[in-house]
Formats: sequence, C-alpha cells, structure tokens
Amino acid sequence: MTTDNNDWALRFAVRIPTAPRPGLKLVAQPRPRAAVWISGAGVALFGLVGASAPNHNTLRAPITSLRLPAMPGTVSAALTYTAIALSCLGTLGMLNAHARGWRPSTRHLFRAGALAVLVVANLTPVGSSDTASYAAYGRIAALGGDPYVTTPARLGGAYAHLVGVAWQNTPSVYGPVATWWQATAACVGGDRPWLTIWALMLANAAVFVGTGHLLMRTADDPVRAGLLWIANPLLIGVLVAGGHLDTLVACLAVCAIHCVRRAARWPHDLIAGGLVGLACGVKISAALLAAGLAWPLLRSGAWRQATRQMGAAALTLAILYGVYGLHALVPLSAASHMVSAPSLWAVFDHFSTEFLGPRAAATATSALWPVLMLALARVLCRRVPADTPGAVAVPFALAFAWVLTAPWSMPWYTALAWAPVALFRHGRPTSYLVMTTTVLALFHNSGGHGWTW
Repeated sequence: MTTDNNDWALRFAVRIPTAPRPGLKLVAQPRPRAAVWISGAGVALFGLVGASAPNHNTLRAPITSLRLPAMPGTVSAALTYTAIALSCLGTLGMLNAHARGWRPSTRHLFRAGALAVLVVANLTPVGSSDTASYAAYGRIAALGGDPYVTTPARLGGAYAHLVGVAWQNTPSVYGPVATWWQATAACVGGDRPWLTIWALMLANAAVFVGTGHLLMRTADDPVRAGLLWIANPLLIGVLVAGGHLDTLVACLAVCAIHCVRRAARWPHDLIAGGLVGLACGVKISAALLAAGLAWPLLRSGAWRQATRQMGAAALTLAILYGVYGLHALVPLSAASHMVSAPSLWAVFDHFSTEFLGPRAAATATSALWPVLMLALARVLCRRVPADTPGAVAVPFALAFAWVLTAPWSMPWYTALAWAPVALFRHGRPTSYLVMTTTVLALFHNSGGHGWTW
C-alpha cells in the first residue's frame, strides 16, 4: 500500500514499527493525539475569527447568533493564517497516522466533524465575501428581478453594502440552481441580509455533513473518507466557514459518481446525467465532472451509456437555463478573462500584455491554459492508485488540473477534487491537494476587504 509523502512535516504522526531489530530497545511512539489537537486548534481559530466579526477577515455585518468583541485587522489576519497552517498540518498528520494503521471509530469521527461544522456554520463567514454576493443575488431574484442583469450595486441597500467592492457591479456568474438556492434563503431573510447569510451558511453546512455521510457510506475506506471530508479541518475552514456554493457542487458530484459506480444499467446513467446537469446549474465548472465521467465510458467502448449520460446532463442544463434564457451565460464570458494570484498566468499576462497588447494576451491565455490542464490531468491520472475506477480517477484529475492551471483559481474550487479523492486509497495526489488548498487559502482569506499579509 502506498502512503502519503508527508513525513517531513509530520514528526508527530504515529509510526508502527516492523519487527524489532536485535539489540534495539523499543521506544513507545506517540499516538496521533497531536495531529487531532492541532486540527481542533485550527478549527477553533477559524471559529474565533468568525465570532469576532466584523474584522478584516469576515463580512462587515456579523451574524448575531454568537458574537465576541471585534478584533483588529492585524490580529484577525494573523489568526486566520495560523488557522490555515494548523489545519494543513493537522490534516496531513491524521492522514499519515491513518496510513500507518490508525483506525478511529467512524461514528466518533463523523460526530466530531459534524459538531465542528455546526459551530462554524453559526458564525459570520470567514475568508470571503461570496456569501454576501449570494445573498444579494438571492434578494434580487426574490424581489422578481433578474440577477444575470441586475447587479448588487443597482439593488442597493443593506445587501449591496456587504458585497465586496470588486463584485458590486458584477451580475451573477452562478447557474439557475444556485439562484433558486439563494432566492430561498433571501425569502427567509427578507430585508435582513445577516439572516439570509445565516440561512445560506446553515444550508451549506447541512450539505457538507450530508456529503460526508454519503462518502463514508460508499467509500472502500470509510475512515479515510471521513478524514478527507467531514473531519477535515482545512475543508471546514475553507468551505463551511466560507459558506461557499462549491459544497453543493461537490455533493452532486459524489451522488453522480455513486450512480455511475453502482451499475451500468440505463436508469443509473440517466440519474447520473441529471445530477451532473444540476451541478452545472450551480456552477458551470461542473462540466469537468461531465467530461470526467464520460471519458472512461468512451475509452471502454460504452458509447450508448456515455450518450445517455451526457444527453441527460445536456437536457437538464438546457431546461434550467431555459427558465432565464441564454443571457444568463453572458456574465461567464467576462469572468473567464480574470487572472488571480498565485498563478503562472499572472506573470504571463503581465509580460504578454507589454509585448502583444491586452486583447492578444487574453486570447493567448484562453487558448493555452486548457491545453496545459489536459496535459496535467493525464499526468495526475497516472499518479492515482492503479486500482481506482475511472469514474473516480478522471473527475479528480480534471478537477485538480483545472485548479492548478486555470487563470482564476480559489481555494474553495478544490471541493470538486476533494470529493473523488476521498473515494480512493492513499497516494501522493492527496498530499498535493492538501498543499494546493493550503497555499490558495493563504492567498485568499481577506473576507472581501482586499489581500494583505
């Protein structure tokens, strides 16, 4: 069995020795208690920052469920960076301990993770202002407007005040399913944006816990699945504390993969395709899931199965966007030209703009990054354990390669890769995913107030 290559950062992990050498005195090795405590400390710091809103790393309007005195921006930033680092080390430590034989109770693991999720979900969002944008788009839709045309700035009022400055004049880039999700929360919150955001946080937490339950029920190794999702302090901090829609995309992805793995009969193909279409109706990036599930079928010659699956996905997506019209896709065009840090494309964009001009530089970037993504996905597929089903390996490889190569990439985008990685055994890709999520989280955690160290 292969193991994650994390020993350099995991001196505290459990080591189970082989047969003792003659003349050597056995020394009791520490249990993964340190990794568990470090993970708990990471989640606690995320919670402390959220409870001390408003600060630099949270929204401007705090949720009133639990509030501590507001903290200075330098303190909240330091605590958030520390929380991310501790969550990374805790995750790697628990995974390494599991690879060496640690087998905690799945029931205790699930309960501990669910409790941490419940606490964090009742606090002000940390690390991003996306939940404020969700609430504003939901309010627009609840009032009978079109969030694909109307911007938060045009909505005005308390909702617009909470949206990050960079997004106040941007219409929704999310799909119809996301809009209905947001509108439902806005109907609960009414003219109180904090209540709408709280509803979104609780709904997101419920989906996160449900996804963890499904993963632990369907994975070959339930303990590993639990450590990679429901009890993963890094994901709790990024997805739950941040309240991101990517949790819903990951949930639908897990359901679709489960349907594909169950049987090759036509009802499961149609259901899987419908779930993929719903995921694309949340965020169009879920099209990677569609390609990841179809490619193994096409390679094996199962053309009818692939056709049914892709046809169901396309039909579902057409019905969803038919409600609003094709103009709902227009905001995606503008968003596709954005470049984030850290990214190789930021450097490429700078120099190519100097020599080629802005339009040619944007065109070159748009043409090159998908090629690089496919090449990297092929490499990642070879790194996945050989006994991993194609319906798990290919979606993971495409999603992870997209996160690594796309010009605009955020830590919560990794949710689409975390979902399938919980379904295969130990391997280096897991460590790569933990480190990638950590690096992105360190760069993007300002709560919409601008990046700072």
